[in-house]
Amino acid sequence: MWRTEIRKHTQHNFIVNVLDGAFYGLGFGFTSYEAVIPLFITSLTDSKLLIGLITSMHVLGWQLPQLITAGRVARLKRYKPMVLAMTLNERVPYLPMALIALFITTIGQQWALLLMIGLVLWQSLGAGFTATAWQSMIGKIMPKERIGTFFGAQSAAANLLLSGSAIAAGFILAAVPAPYNFALCFLLTAIFMGISFGFLALTREPEHTHETADIPAFGWAQIKSILRRDINFRWYVVARIFSQVAWMAVTFFTVYAVSRFDASETTIGFLTGLLVISRAIANPLMGWLGDHWGHRWVYAAGAVMMALGAAIALFAPTLEWLYVAFALSGFSTAASWAIAMSFTLEFGTTAEKPLYIGLSNTLVAPITLLITAAGGGLADIFGFTATFGLSIVGGLVTAAVLVFFVHDPHPQTRETIEAVPAAIGD
Repeated sequence: MWRTEIRKHTQHNFIVNVLDGAFYGLGFGFTSYEAVIPLFITSLTDSKLLIGLITSMHVLGWQLPQLITAGRVARLKRYKPMVLAMTLNERVPYLPMALIALFITTIGQQWALLLMIGLVLWQSLGAGFTATAWQSMIGKIMPKERIGTFFGAQSAAANLLLSGSAIAAGFILAAVPAPYNFALCFLLTAIFMGISFGFLALTREPEHTHETADIPAFGWAQIKSILRRDINFRWYVVARIFSQVAWMAVTFFTVYAVSRFDASETTIGFLTGLLVISRAIANPLMGWLGDHWGHRWVYAAGAVMMALGAAIALFAPTLEWLYVAFALSGFSTAASWAIAMSFTLEFGTTAEKPLYIGLSNTLVAPITLLITAAGGGLADIFGFTATFGLSIVGGLVTAAVLVFFVHDPHPQTRETIEAVPAAIGD
């Protein structure tokens, strides 16, 4: 039986997938969307609106495709082949990014900017088209009693290595002349992403069986049915939308540090490293608190922390206060990522979960793009005060909706997902 076969490979799959996440994080730190990519884009354009749009593509690309792939994923008997095929699209683009940085004087800033927009979009959508299949595979190969332990270990490993590479990226940006510094960062990302892919490919996943009748049709009728009958889920989507407003400020923290306090590349590296270290500490801690206090309450607490971080950044009298803002943002980001996905799993029956997963992400995607564009536009016109102020309001509204309008789904809906897609996180 395939479930028995999976149990035999649990330890192996645990190790190789933690190593996959660790090397993914190590590579990602050299080209983070919080620091290195915004700085590179800043060297190509002064538009804060465009910087916000480009960096928001990472979140948008993750969210948008998940509902699109839900129907296909639900019918697969093995998720790994789709995962490996799709994840190439989130790893390969870093090589041409390195080439763009290397030959920027030849191709010119305008073409470099256009090509970077295309590559960031490709990389981000690649992550989104991988998301549902990857989450489903992890939900299948990890026994339910070890999923929390696995994601705590993977997140900690990824974020700790990411923090180290983010600090290293700061030194590279300071020590190596431009544009070779950016080219080296992109190249290192590509190399470690390749190693990560190798460990992912070692995953052992037998075929599973399921009754076709257990898989719901994936169409507008089913989507409208869920949104019409599940009022609690509708409020949860509202909270997710306002959370995009709350976490918008993080996108602009790096540019803000440079523009207001003239922060050096090394300081930016340390700030980004602190952001990631705090996220590494917060992921297992938030997960434990979510299991004991409830994911809804921890998600609300994360939104409040993001509002507080944005407020501290906005009113910071000196650069040193930004370390507090970055640390709070790291904790809040852990809540918005792992805790939000864990809470999503509590909605719907097992057979409906692919639709709930897709809806909770895809419905929010257009708002993510709109809000980030608005944040960048406000920064261009009125300065960062308006952008960070909007983020503070978004965090407080998110917390209020989660506390007063959303309730914990009935325990009977918290079913174990074994043969159909689950959402655990990337």
